[in-house]
Amino acid sequence: VIQRVKSASVTVDGQLISSIGKGLLILAAIAKEDTAKEAESMASKVLKVKLWDDDQGGKWKRNVQEIDGEVLCVSQFTLLASTKKGNKPSFHASADAAKGKELYDLFFGQIRKLYREDRVKDGVFQAMMDVGLVNDGPVSDDQPPQDMPTTPCIGLDFSSLDEEVQETQRGFSDLRLRQWLTLH
Repeated sequence: VIQRVKSASVTVDGQLISSIGKGLLILAAIAKEDTAKEAESMASKVLKVKLWDDDQGGKWKRNVQEIDGEVLCVSQFTLLASTKKGNKPSFHASADAAKGKELYDLFFGQIRKLYREDRVKDGVFQAMMDVGLVNDGPVSDDQPPQDMPTTPCIGLDFSSLDEEVQETQRGFSDLRLRQWLTLH
């Protein structure tokens, strides 16, 4: 999830770890089946998403780099939680800690490499963080991986979903569909 912010910060145990001004707060979740290729492509994608207006008032014309904004990345495995089988969240779709850290570090490192290290900040992996933000808009975007599987969903009933969502769902694999529905 990416959020356009006026400011954002991460505090752990009462100590300020990172803070940014105008830019993006990225809440990143790593799933079991995610790959290094997906982590790298997502890093590129989030930097290119046009969430700001241009100087002439054109809507959705500039990305975080074009406004010289900052980026704060926070690992948040709970984005993949499911409550489909009750009220207690299940995190079975999340990668284990070792794989999650490896791919999160790759994602974060790629953002720093593609942008400017001094403009990209981080939270603390696996820490209980206080994440503060001032949303700008609010504007948020849930970014599915660019390499989303395109296996048709055979035998699934989409009739209760609106037409636009139905079209989107038909392109997802069964596993990705379940994850997408959990988040939406």
